[in-house]
Amino acid sequence: MTKFLRSESNPDGQKLEDILRAIRKDIITRCQKVIDDSRPEAEHVLANNMQILNMLTDAIHLAEDSSHVLDKAFGPAGDSPRIGSH
Repeated sequence: MTKFLRSESNPDGQKLEDILRAIRKDIITRCQKVIDDSRPEAEHVLANNMQILNMLTDAIHLAEDSSHVLDKAFGPAGDSPRIGSH
C-alpha cells in the first residue's frame, strides 16, 4: 500500500511530480528565512538546500516524463494500474 502516491490501494493519492513540487516549494520557503543569515552554518545549510532543489527539479522532470510515457501508451490513469502486476 502506498502512503502518498496514487495507487490501487490509495486512489486519492497524488502524482509523484506533484509531491516533489510541494516539497520543493517548502524548501524554497525555508530558504527565504535564512537567506540573509551570513553565519557559516546558515550558508552551509543554504548551499545544501540549493543542491537539493536542483535534484528535486531533475526528479520532477523524470516523474513528468514517466507520466507522459504512461499516458501516451495506456491513456489517463484510472482505477487499475497501467503497468506492473495487477
